[in-house]
Amino acid sequence: MRFPAVIGTNCSFRGEYMNLRHLRCFVAVGEELHFGRAARRLHVEQSPLSRTIRQLEADLGVTLLERMPRGVCLTPAGQVFLEEARRVLLTLEQARTKARAVAAGHQGTLRIALTGCVGQVRLPALLALCREEAPEVGIRLFEAPLPQVVGGLGNDLYDAALAMASVMESGVVAMPLWQDPLVIVIPVRHPLLEHKRVPLEEVVRYPLVLFDPQACGECSRQIERLLRLVETPPVVAEYVTTHSLMLALVAAGYGIGFSSAAHVPTCRQAELIFRPLDEESAALTTYLLHPEGTLSESLRYFIDRAQRAGHMTLDTQRTP
Repeated sequence: MRFPAVIGTNCSFRGEYMNLRHLRCFVAVGEELHFGRAARRLHVEQSPLSRTIRQLEADLGVTLLERMPRGVCLTPAGQVFLEEARRVLLTLEQARTKARAVAAGHQGTLRIALTGCVGQVRLPALLALCREEAPEVGIRLFEAPLPQVVGGLGNDLYDAALAMASVMESGVVAMPLWQDPLVIVIPVRHPLLEHKRVPLEEVVRYPLVLFDPQACGECSRQIERLLRLVETPPVVAEYVTTHSLMLALVAAGYGIGFSSAAHVPTCRQAELIFRPLDEESAALTTYLLHPEGTLSESLRYFIDRAQRAGHMTLDTQRTP
């Protein structure tokens, strides 16, 4: 079955039509950098997938991937094509979403990107407020790394983004939205429990379980800036990619972890104690990013609701 062409009506290369299946296959391989993992992700056999990518390369007349014994790597042309293929697929998905929203009676759709560990308490409160006050405006959420989000804001792929980092990018406005006080996650029967508010100098005396800088870049950088306030270099026991794994390792006695007050109500565990830091600047800031220029009415109201949702959830941020 031939899929529709995605670029114009005559998107042909050497007599072949590029279709959505080609793009989705290439994006999977380009992100996994391994044909086996990409095949499992797409629920297809590896051999047909490999043939599809070779056909795509033949149609384009360029080499997109360099084959290696234990995987593949992108060529410079492949890196560019991966970025553009993602953009095409995302644009198509957004067109589908907008059409369905109009058919369902929505007056419009806001495309909101999420990057970093946006608070588990604040985001549900914000979305619930939007559904209550503006049910006619659809909210479409996209999870993506920060560089992709910034590029998407500039290319009109997103209307706004919630991020754990500010950006200094031409054409993008970053406004602080809310702050969540940092807390220390401590296993029961630990010496730090003698402090009601834990000094940062005491925290770095013990091994730490920190968020991986590659997987949780924005949150990791904010915590790293805090740790630079003390002279003692921290000892890192483990790097983790998820909040739940951090909690598990702290409970098992690997080290001390960092969380935010917004997470406390959602992760009560008998083996863990949460204590505030004795440091005024110890907070994680969430920013709202949007393109420069005049904001739509829907986006202005969304920003207002985001600020109000932040205030509404302040009372839930209680630490033992």
